[in-house]
Amino acid sequence: MSMKVYVTGMGIISSIGMNTAEHLDSLLHLRTGFGKIELLPTIHKDTLPAFEIKITDSELRSMVGVPEGEGYSRTALLGIIAVKEALQSADISDINEARTGLISSTTVGGMREFEADYLNLIDSSKEGPFMQFAHVVDTGEHAERIADHFGIRDYVNTVSTACSSASNAIILGAELIKHGKLDRVICGGSDVLSRFTLNGFNSLMILDKGHSKPFDANRSGVNLGEGAAYIVLESEEMLKKHPKKIWAELTGYSNSNDAYHQTASSPDGDGALLSMQRAMDMAGLKTSDIDYINCHGTATENNDLSEALAIQNLFGEHIPPFASTKPYTGHTLAAAGGVETIFSLLSINHDVVFPNLNFKDQMPEITITPLISIEKNIPVNNILSNSFGFGGSNTSLLFSKA
Repeated sequence: MSMKVYVTGMGIISSIGMNTAEHLDSLLHLRTGFGKIELLPTIHKDTLPAFEIKITDSELRSMVGVPEGEGYSRTALLGIIAVKEALQSADISDINEARTGLISSTTVGGMREFEADYLNLIDSSKEGPFMQFAHVVDTGEHAERIADHFGIRDYVNTVSTACSSASNAIILGAELIKHGKLDRVICGGSDVLSRFTLNGFNSLMILDKGHSKPFDANRSGVNLGEGAAYIVLESEEMLKKHPKKIWAELTGYSNSNDAYHQTASSPDGDGALLSMQRAMDMAGLKTSDIDYINCHGTATENNDLSEALAIQNLFGEHIPPFASTKPYTGHTLAAAGGVETIFSLLSINHDVVFPNLNFKDQMPEITITPLISIEKNIPVNNILSNSFGFGGSNTSLLFSKA
């Protein structure tokens, strides 16, 4: 279990960019994807803003090279685009030269496509049409599509643990490498906007009708987003055989489960504190070694207070700069851990940390304040990236400069 695991590639698509370079440019220039919903058919398009990728499914199929009628979900198409960049970034041309796995995550899978056909399906007197489309809702379908597209055969899996999904996919990938089951794993997630998700979050009354304000005293909810993000993890042995650029080392990780509530975090932040502490313990680092925390920071009343209390209680007098980058991309749900992992890798490799946009007023329950301006040309050696999901699934990843 002492084997090191490295990040050698990354790929991403979201409302602020088509690739990693465009995302870095958007982050540096504080450019967000916030705006009106245009492509998703919803009665809320004029009242509930989101972070939508302004590319139609037809255009995505053309980019990927998939003919119309092939049945690829938008989730799978975004995933293919991000995985392609990740493989290119890792300089992998032969997918079968080593034992390679894909671990992808999603919350909605093909729900968006199912919504479009649902009314027709329930009017059908035959079982056939329903069965033809029902498989698309399966969250694992998108991962199979991505794996087939790239010829990945050794291991394919789907993780769906709400908003901690992509981070848990990264943990599983690292464990498979450390236990000698695989040589490299493509890990991450893909999620798209759907009426199911939009209406669900709206029913919980946690959607902000304006631009979200994480860690602000007057925060009023989350903005949903869509995107896909994947990294390539490789073993130490693989890199000895095939030396290449290393983006970072995955030095620590942990998943804790407080099971406090179906949708709310534990109010005292115990689960979040435990996941961060255990990730640092695995890496052999102290609180003073952490240079930045990319927070989960959804801008909901419960989540932000819980996470902030955990940071305050854990770090004490050594509070590192911390921020939520969700005002850039929206909350991309299962993909969030992948998106924010890539933001962490960009920070480490460009010695920059990104601010918490829209913050104005201090939360009265805590004494700590998020980073509100971009900081460049500073040493960034160790970053914690938090992803906390419904049901109390708390995941922290720790990346270190290699």
